[in-house]
Amino acid sequence: MSEQKSFHMTPDEFRRYGHAVVDWIADYHSRIESFSVVSTVKPGEIRASLPANPPAHGESFEAVMKDVERVILPGVTHWQSPNFFAYFPCNASGAGILGDLVSSGLGVQGMLWSTSPACTELETHVMDWLVSMLGLPRKFLSSNTGGGVIQDTASSAALCALLAGRERATNYASNKTGCDGRLVAYASTQTHSSLEKAAMIAGIGRENLRLIEVDKNFAMRPDALAGQIDEDERAGLTPCFVCATVGTTSSNAMDPIAAIGEVCRKHNLWLHIDAAMSGTAMLCPEFRHLQDGVELADSYNFNPHKWMFTNFDCNCFWVTDRKALIQTLSILPEYLRNQATESGAVIDYRDWHIQLGRRFRSLKLWFVIRHYGVEGLQYHIREHVRLAQEFAGWVRQDLRFELAAPAPLNLVCFRHKGGDAANQAIMDHLNRSGALFLTHTKLNGKLTLRLCVGQTNTKAQHVERAWKRIQEEANALESTGALASST
Repeated sequence: MSEQKSFHMTPDEFRRYGHAVVDWIADYHSRIESFSVVSTVKPGEIRASLPANPPAHGESFEAVMKDVERVILPGVTHWQSPNFFAYFPCNASGAGILGDLVSSGLGVQGMLWSTSPACTELETHVMDWLVSMLGLPRKFLSSNTGGGVIQDTASSAALCALLAGRERATNYASNKTGCDGRLVAYASTQTHSSLEKAAMIAGIGRENLRLIEVDKNFAMRPDALAGQIDEDERAGLTPCFVCATVGTTSSNAMDPIAAIGEVCRKHNLWLHIDAAMSGTAMLCPEFRHLQDGVELADSYNFNPHKWMFTNFDCNCFWVTDRKALIQTLSILPEYLRNQATESGAVIDYRDWHIQLGRRFRSLKLWFVIRHYGVEGLQYHIREHVRLAQEFAGWVRQDLRFELAAPAPLNLVCFRHKGGDAANQAIMDHLNRSGALFLTHTKLNGKLTLRLCVGQTNTKAQHVERAWKRIQEEANALESTGALASST
């Protein structure tokens, strides 16, 4: 009987092609500064480069990689470029990439402890490591009443926190009977938009998410929060949840956690802290004052995929009372029952988030922590903060520009004094040049430029060059009369 043909890649082919892919990735990172940071393709251009129909017969691996260069690479905005200063970073590292490769190679679906004990126990252990590394309260440890879980993004973490807060406020009745329209949640006007989406998904509704006023530094006002809660309670509503932010997306504003926490404690509200980007800075003890009061939180999250060199996606989410989270999210159909679960001696992370299936994300986080060590991580965070502070100093010294918000860490919000059109023109010209990538926000109604230093390989020369290019664009616009010099 003749051997049946297999279409699978053989182990030898995988080894050969795998080496080629690792070589390609290493070469990509070595030449990344040769590319325009922002992709210059037009809408539809990538799809127009692809065949209308899928191949009927398998193609060579070499042909696939040629099309990665020909079709895919021109359509990539290079988040790993050291000249990427936009949004918040989504940085990666060799250690994280290799950890992700091992995870992909193992192909684990870690929904239950029994479906891969190492997937669960490594995650629990690494999350406990991070409690110590970040100086978080011990009640977040798995050995106490809390514990941590790796989510995909801060958006998912906020949704889980909101659901737990909803259930605790209704004595776990909302899961059974639904929301009655009386539940109210709170965030500031500067809180990430994911909270609005979470309110929609959780059945609380956008109109029942109260957006609290901020102070001159764009941080939530605890007195305004307390006043709104009192007003809602008098109206017969049920406050259930507050999200405070350590480092807002627009300006990196730091909400006063301690004061907000006292308000939440008085009214028995679930306090969630979103430290998506800035949480990584807490690796350095000198920055931990920015989240004084964290011990009052019911939950906390940050994204190692933003600033801790762990490639996307990887969000770390802790709760102080894991039973509240599990009771909110747990469903146990017959096909998931097993002896380990019923023994009560293990963690099943399927009960800690929205989805059932889960990847072995802790591997890449483990690789990163072991490669850098606490010392190496602290070194790079401090250097990024130093570079951002130096950039902020240059802005202060140029009379044409001004800082638009405090810069406590690695994000600098600034603008040209010539007005919104001037700032828009400077940003557009810079981004079209391909030399760097900036994004904007609006603060006090004014268009504001944002420069965030956090990409893995950004060094002093990249920040210096960025400032030089910003000044050159301002000079060019002034020389053409497009804007008036403020000097």
